[in-house]
Amino acid sequence: MSMPSENRIIIAGAGPVGLCAAYYLALHDIPVLVLEGSDNLPTDMRASTFHPPTLDMLDRFDGVTEELKSAGLIARYWQYRDRETGPVVTWDMDVLRNDTNHPYRLQVEQWKLTRILARRLADMPHAEIRFGHPVTTATTGDDISAVTVDIGDGEATMVGRHVIGADGANSAVRRSLDISFDGLTFPELFLTLSTTFEFRDYMPLLTLVNYVADPREWFVLLRVEGAWRVLFPTETNEDRDHALADEQVQERLRTVVPGNQSFEIVHKTHYNVHQRVADRYRIGQVFLVGDSAHINNPLGGMGMNGGIQDAFNLSEKLVKVWRGEADDALLDVYEEQRKAMALEFVQESTIRNRKMLKETNPSARLKRHDDMRRTGDDPVKAREFLLKTSMISALREYEGKDAA
Repeated sequence: MSMPSENRIIIAGAGPVGLCAAYYLALHDIPVLVLEGSDNLPTDMRASTFHPPTLDMLDRFDGVTEELKSAGLIARYWQYRDRETGPVVTWDMDVLRNDTNHPYRLQVEQWKLTRILARRLADMPHAEIRFGHPVTTATTGDDISAVTVDIGDGEATMVGRHVIGADGANSAVRRSLDISFDGLTFPELFLTLSTTFEFRDYMPLLTLVNYVADPREWFVLLRVEGAWRVLFPTETNEDRDHALADEQVQERLRTVVPGNQSFEIVHKTHYNVHQRVADRYRIGQVFLVGDSAHINNPLGGMGMNGGIQDAFNLSEKLVKVWRGEADDALLDVYEEQRKAMALEFVQESTIRNRKMLKETNPSARLKRHDDMRRTGDDPVKAREFLLKTSMISALREYEGKDAA
């Protein structure tokens, strides 16, 4: 496929964030070139929760939300539980029915969205995805930008009007522009296990999304089509290989459901968890979105959702500038809005969620549980709480009332 070398937007990374940006721009007749380092779209078990405002945004892509829903599970209810006493409060997201077209969480793996978007982009004459093309550097001027790509037997330079760095936490785009990525790394690893074991047969009143507090070992239990995903913290000094050893994995799961049963494992991984935000989201005509710009612990499911929301925010502004409906200064507003969202809401919320789940003080735990029950029993307070945890209220605050 041949494109004018400068009359396009180059996107580094073909994850859900990069492909949302690409599809939005292509739908508005802007040529896009997506450069992906892998040889194909990954199908690993990463993010799997889509929040209501993210689904509202995906509604702009005719039929995508419905296609995604058909591949996942609608979670109207989610639960905060105590490991010893069971359910503390069950949240009913239907109280948001007047605030969103999707008053629920959608439990579906992110790779299913990337498959849908990549298939659609393949049918668009002014869009292209090149696999096996890792971006190694990015440069920018006043009116043009460029990337260097490793093409196996050498390097190639590709030029565009703008570059969007959606190339993940280790973003080559961000590093090549010397943008700092300040924050912290948690001392423990997070261990994620996916199993076909049916926990609902052993845990009364379990919902599809469950946060289970315990001072010794908290965990998160999420359902996707065909499997449960269980997220544990590991000990700070635990050996990585030991944490993933078959017998150790079985022992960890038996702490959730005691007994001698065996758990069929369909996927297992562990990873370091960081809370970091880029110092800049824009330099010249290069922009950062998603994990390239901010990473956080997964408690609350805000990482991928925040990244997709980045993509829509930036793409909408790029379309207006491209068409001459706004001047270049509008693109600075992207950084102002989305960096504030990451720093003041996502980071604080995910840290607070982690602290809540691992609270060790008995009286503090009891008070927190009592406060949550009272909130859950009050329709007004429950709605306010769910507006916040579903990211709707923050979007309204940082991007305006019509943002979602």
